[in-house]
Amino acid sequence: MEYAIIVIFLIFILILLAVIYKFSMKDIKAMAEDKDLDNIINKMPENKQICEEILKKINNTEVTIQEDEKASNCLYIAATNKIIIGNLRQNYTRVQTIAHECLHSIQDKRILKFNFIYSNIYLLYFAIISILALFKVLPYKMTFLNILIIASYIYYFVRSYLENDAMTKARFLAKEYMEEKNILEKQDINKVIAKYDKLNNLGIKFTNYDLMFKTIIKIIIFAIVCMF
Repeated sequence: MEYAIIVIFLIFILILLAVIYKFSMKDIKAMAEDKDLDNIINKMPENKQICEEILKKINNTEVTIQEDEKASNCLYIAATNKIIIGNLRQNYTRVQTIAHECLHSIQDKRILKFNFIYSNIYLLYFAIISILALFKVLPYKMTFLNILIIASYIYYFVRSYLENDAMTKARFLAKEYMEEKNILEKQDINKVIAKYDKLNNLGIKFTNYDLMFKTIIKIIIFAIVCMF
């Protein structure tokens, strides 16, 4: 019965947060599409050059840059100190997105490494206890559930810090970079930045909710497994 109460409570929390945050993936996708701004940002250099120049601007030239046309986004991998740039050529958000990953590369290395190692241990722990509970060979299920809850909170705390830090600073770094390149008119830069601000208002809320959702859903799954 206690597991059912936990599941119901957590589902209620997810719904409540979604209502409070007032966002949807449809809104975010619509906000990320703007042909006029796409045409403006198309005047900027290629993605790899943007990444190299931003990294130089923030005094970090040791990062490996790899382009992947099959990927739809960018990613910084702390373990290999590499930025993977997806197929963003036709998207006005690409300057801010690349700046975001560049900022990840200069965050505290201890936190980045901890996040990488801890994330894998966290996922492994969740998988192991879920499988053991499924086959009814896991003792003290409530104890392991409590540990999962604490582990989930730590994961959310560290990951949200890294993402919020990069998302908040990326807008300013992107603006400085575009101004220094002196390719775009000032009014065009202001148009792009104004749209970045609107997108970030939704994106930051979505990212934090998404991280919370992914941790809570693991707890819900494990609790449901323990019920049977």
